[in-house]
Amino acid sequence: MTKSELIEQVATAMRQPKSVVSATIELTFKHIARALHEHQRFCLPGFGTFSVRERKARNGFNPRTNRKMKIPAARTVGFRAAPSLKKGL
Repeated sequence: MTKSELIEQVATAMRQPKSVVSATIELTFKHIARALHEHQRFCLPGFGTFSVRERKARNGFNPRTNRKMKIPAARTVGFRAAPSLKKGL
């Protein structure tokens, strides 16, 4: 599902204009991203939890050249699905 499909389905279900639903969804995603940028978690009961995860530096290789290289430490977003969501899959 794409964001535009989500907006269309929510607008239809709520009988609201797409512009209002689009602005609401954009603002929601903006606040989720802000919480993650501030190294906080974002928990949505029944769906799951988004959190910032730290990856340690590690050794790897370039698949094109087969040369060894050092992969630097990095931060990434992790998602852990809620038990109710996992059960429904």
